[in-house]
Amino acid sequence: MKVSQILNNNVAIVSRGDNEVIVYAKGLAFRKKVGQVIHENEIEKTYVLDSNDMLEHFSYLLAHSDASHITLVNQIIAYGEEKLNEKSNDYLSLTLLDHIEFALKRAAKGQFIRSPLTWEVKKFYPQHFEIGMYALDLINEQFQVAFPEDEAVSIALHFVNLQEDKNNLDETIRSMESLRDILSIIQYHFQIKLDEGSLNYMRLMTHLQYFIQRLLTKSNHEESDTILNEQIKSLYKESFECVQKIRVYVQQKYACDLTIDEETYLMLHIHRVTHRSQRERTE
Repeated sequence: MKVSQILNNNVAIVSRGDNEVIVYAKGLAFRKKVGQVIHENEIEKTYVLDSNDMLEHFSYLLAHSDASHITLVNQIIAYGEEKLNEKSNDYLSLTLLDHIEFALKRAAKGQFIRSPLTWEVKKFYPQHFEIGMYALDLINEQFQVAFPEDEAVSIALHFVNLQEDKNNLDETIRSMESLRDILSIIQYHFQIKLDEGSLNYMRLMTHLQYFIQRLLTKSNHEESDTILNEQIKSLYKESFECVQKIRVYVQQKYACDLTIDEETYLMLHIHRVTHRSQRERTE
């Protein structure tokens, strides 16, 4: 591969066939000149990008990044690949490097950003969160900073993005936010904290995940059992009142309404998950 451009002692752009790629290794480009050959065994990392704009952006990033930051990212990526049993792409390496570089600049100014998705990522992406915590431990120790747990969440989402395309990631985040909001409505309405280890809680969570997916995809759901709906309303009046609050939330966030069956099953699940908690509170 012939050198097209030398960015610094460690980074160069080389021609590989009809494409240009970025290559990295410590001291790789030292004493190299444009037009000279770099062999595969000299390269530690190759970044293949699919547009000139991205090539230009990440060329600048790598040229101005400390070698220790690149090594750190490679460590985090290797751990994440082993944890998820999946190979990463070059965009993950570069976007994670960009994130960490910016985060360290913020930390130097004492600026730490809180994540609104801490609970959701811990709950639904425990492996990804573990990768984030691994990265956080490395960063805090190596650079003598004290990033809060929220930063681990931001790093974890880079690995979620590895397994989801951009649209799916946005949908996943929206789904997690909705799940958090609906659980908050239930707990606030009944003035209780739900037992996350109970079977009824797990059943509620499963139902809510399918319910939110229906809202996100706008898929139709036939209404059928109005008689059962009326019976459940009369039996579980407090659960019915809670579902009406969820109805308002759904109307505002998704511009659609609950079907009769959805209302029925929400009342049933909410009654089951709250009935034991209420009973324990009065005992």
